[in-house]
Amino acid sequence: MTTAEAVSRAERVDEGTTAEWALMVFDQQGTVVAWTSAAERHVGYSAGEVVGRSAALVLPFPEDAPTMAAFIDRCRAHGGWSGPMAVRHRDGRVRDVSLRISMLLGQGTPVRWLVSMATVNGTVAESRLNHALFGISVRDPDLRCAWVNDAMGRHDAVPRDRRLGRRLTETWPHAQAETFEQEMLRVLGHGGASVREYRTWLRTGPRRGHLFAMTLQCLQGADGQALGVCVISVDATESRRAHERMAVLGRAGSRFGSTLDAMHTGQELADLATSLFADYTAVDMEQSVLRGEPAFRIGQYGRRSPVLLRGGLASIREGAPESPWARGERIVLPRPSRLTDHVLNIGRSYVEPILDTAPSAWAGQDPARAPKIRQNGVHSLMIVPIRIRHTLLGVAVFLRTDNPVPFQDADLILAEELAARAALALDRARHHVRSAGLMLRRSALPQHASAGTALEVASRYLPADRDHGVGGDWFDVIPQAAGRVALVVGDVVGHGPDAAATMGVLRTTARTLADMDLPPEDVLAHLDGTVQRLAEGDDRSSHALMVFGATCLYAVYDPSTRRCTMALAGHPPPVLTDPQGRVTFPDLPTGTPLGMGLGGQFQSAELELPQGSVLGLYTDGLVEARDRDIEEGTAWAVR
Repeated sequence: MTTAEAVSRAERVDEGTTAEWALMVFDQQGTVVAWTSAAERHVGYSAGEVVGRSAALVLPFPEDAPTMAAFIDRCRAHGGWSGPMAVRHRDGRVRDVSLRISMLLGQGTPVRWLVSMATVNGTVAESRLNHALFGISVRDPDLRCAWVNDAMGRHDAVPRDRRLGRRLTETWPHAQAETFEQEMLRVLGHGGASVREYRTWLRTGPRRGHLFAMTLQCLQGADGQALGVCVISVDATESRRAHERMAVLGRAGSRFGSTLDAMHTGQELADLATSLFADYTAVDMEQSVLRGEPAFRIGQYGRRSPVLLRGGLASIREGAPESPWARGERIVLPRPSRLTDHVLNIGRSYVEPILDTAPSAWAGQDPARAPKIRQNGVHSLMIVPIRIRHTLLGVAVFLRTDNPVPFQDADLILAEELAARAALALDRARHHVRSAGLMLRRSALPQHASAGTALEVASRYLPADRDHGVGGDWFDVIPQAAGRVALVVGDVVGHGPDAAATMGVLRTTARTLADMDLPPEDVLAHLDGTVQRLAEGDDRSSHALMVFGATCLYAVYDPSTRRCTMALAGHPPPVLTDPQGRVTFPDLPTGTPLGMGLGGQFQSAELELPQGSVLGLYTDGLVEARDRDIEEGTAWAVR
């Protein structure tokens, strides 16, 4: 197509066209005043060869030269031109290109023309540029928009027809618009580039804040004169969030578990999450973490329920009014639902970005939580299990009240990563509790039980729970005056350090009472009072042991009479094997377990033990199991 034909087809600039590969600037007579390296790649001429010369140099036919002035007049009348045109390469080849000519207007400066040129076979690349994720615009020396691609409009929601020919402060509804214009002027005055950041809300997609990095680059002609500013805007939201997430996780890894205190770790998780993305956070600890008891395994819900204690609590509102429970209190689980199945049986996070508070929903039916949800305007929820492999260590609950934005995928990812790091710390605390309980138990049990020449003693301690091995079972052999021997076996309810500590106290107390030569029923009465005091605490201690009772058998054997006097406190009776090998379970008064507050009245009974008899004392773990009753266990024990 000749220039004359192009002139005959000249039309107003189509503002929907955004092809821009090579940039050139002409003055109002059509003389080249600025030339880019991209333009050199298109037509082969360097800036030194074309700057200061007429644009007719690149016209393919000599007869087109006289029409240049008419073409410029037509462009001036219509404010520019766009369309296909043929140009001559330096090597003589004629190439079809797509041109876009826009008028550059500056205060007190002569009219100039910004020419964008792309080869016709570059339409694929042109389409990529128009649909790029980063926004591009060109502004003249007066900071008015001369060119813009589609992505820039997606970034700030300003349409192209409202942007072209206008300044940033006239079209951009952002508090930093004036600051950015000042920076553009600085770049124009000094050259070079500048990078600034701004945050805004996108009108499309999820409602969430986005961070953009805006690069301002001065466009200069061959003579070094500033022709305008190129603005490139890149969405840096995800990269910044990834950087911030790594920083947060690094901080969490160094903070969580610094004290081996599970409750402290739970509070650290709650405080950190509330400062980052939640309006309210509660961290509920499975009691096995705190007491060294057998862990709750994910998938057991329905056959067994976890016991959760509120370990961490934080809110942007003073006093955490969203919580029905204070720190340290036991949590009432919601009724079985998709929530509990998701978290406790599957071990996966449960998310309601828009919380359903209808009366038919779980949140509307929960008597403890529903009033708090309504009163505090809870509208978004995440519940994340704190787990190590198949073991549940706790549950973290995240709510939004004041922040109107529902939880997003990025929030869930960060919450789960924080929970994973907290789980590592809690697992260390759990093993610390277990180790402390084991050491306490070993120190409290007799290492070498001996009764002198009166009895031949054999003993074995075998933990029923091999995963923990921290229980409250104990036994002792205590020599007394006149050759007598006291035999004690007991079982504190529960597991962990509290059970082991209670066991140690009872063993020490029993030894003291044995030294006083008290009868068995009186020894048990004193032990009963001891257990009650341990459970209630005393004035010298701020911590009451978690004690739920104990059973005990106390016996005194007198070798001179071969008689054994014993009393029971809710404990299984001994097994007696006579010299002929016959096995019996003596019928003895059972008595009430220790620490029940029933004013235990204990009774003694006497057994005669012929020479060669074997008296077996044991705890209920020997004869009781989940898969058999006590009668079956007793029959198995005597075989």
